[in-house]
Amino acid sequence: MISNLRFELSFKNISQLENKLNFCKFKKINNINIPCKGAIKKNFFNSTIKYISKNYHEFNVTYHYSLYHQYSKNKEKSYQDLLDFLKNSYSNRNYEILLVSGSNKKKNFDATNVLSKVKKEKNLKVKLGIAYNPYLKKYYNDTSERERFDSKLSSGLINSIWFQYGTDINVLQNEVSYIKKVAKHEKINLFGSLLIPSKQFIARFKFRPWKEVYISEKYLHLLDDYYAFTRDLVCFYKNNNITPVIETDFASSEKLDSVYSFFRSDI
Repeated sequence: MISNLRFELSFKNISQLENKLNFCKFKKINNINIPCKGAIKKNFFNSTIKYISKNYHEFNVTYHYSLYHQYSKNKEKSYQDLLDFLKNSYSNRNYEILLVSGSNKKKNFDATNVLSKVKKEKNLKVKLGIAYNPYLKKYYNDTSERERFDSKLSSGLINSIWFQYGTDINVLQNEVSYIKKVAKHEKINLFGSLLIPSKQFIARFKFRPWKEVYISEKYLHLLDDYYAFTRDLVCFYKNNNITPVIETDFASSEKLDSVYSFFRSDI
């Protein structure tokens, strides 16, 4: 499992990106994710792809394409930008794509709408990843996540599902079972977000919680319990063939060792 871990990089400029990529090379980390949020959007997102493609061929990269953050002028222009992006990924075959609606969905321009349009495109052969939040119904009173998933899956364009982070394994188990049942005839890879607990992370999350990310108050007050939960989640991912995606900072030897401490049996 340790060799399959994916690591999400956060950075504000090319210099920071270069430092983190070189750290990954030094630590023999090959699987990286580049988000599309914060400073990483529009021209900087595009220049990031060009920079990595030109200078770092050794990485297995998944780029998150946010329909919200990449939106430009109107739906028509934004959709054409997405098509150009998809065509480039298909012609180069040097990265994969996780398509997300974004933190604030654009009306009639979210992943569900867009996939139905992409499906109708001729001479465009792509496979995409989609996000799935198991916690929306129970904790955020949103009952439509399964319906959206069914619609996305019916496009025939899906090759991976990326689970949002949360701290209720029973809820996660129910949704994973549902997805495996619905997609049992599909060849789909599963990925799951993993946040590594620390006092610093807890303090930041308390100050500014991540939208639609459920973390029990218990774990925000008892670090030892949060460590224990994280081990349980890693075990759940392993038993269900879900590849963990590290979304907290890992770019120092100390922080990376903290990540690997939850996978010691695999080292």
